[in-house]
Amino acid sequence: MKKIIYIFTVFLMVISCSGVSHKGGGPSATGFPNSGKASWYGGKFNGNSTASGEIFSEKALTAAHPSLPFGSIVEVTNNENNKKIKVRINDRGPFTKGRIIDLSKEAFSRIADTNKGVIDVSIKVIK
Repeated sequence: MKKIIYIFTVFLMVISCSGVSHKGGGPSATGFPNSGKASWYGGKFNGNSTASGEIFSEKALTAAHPSLPFGSIVEVTNNENNKKIKVRINDRGPFTKGRIIDLSKEAFSRIADTNKGVIDVSIKVIK
């Protein structure tokens, strides 16, 4: 019986130390890359609900990230021209392999030409 209790206790300790947090609508960003590819979205998504429940506006300074809590403020730097923009995370994505963040069309346009579609960026959590 003591062996079963010991195994169960160890199991609970492992689960509790997994590093996953469900605050703010998603898991922690620990270990998530802070540099990679960014894209933009707008058009057909304009006016639809985001994962946070907000209505998406391509003119807002917002972004989609796979795990940062909704409401997080992130500084995104275009690695080619060093232009920066601060955005608020209000959606989940990107859903294309190799991309680390999806910016609203307005946010993307402030740091790059939207005709590029995809750029190399660095991201830093501000708040």
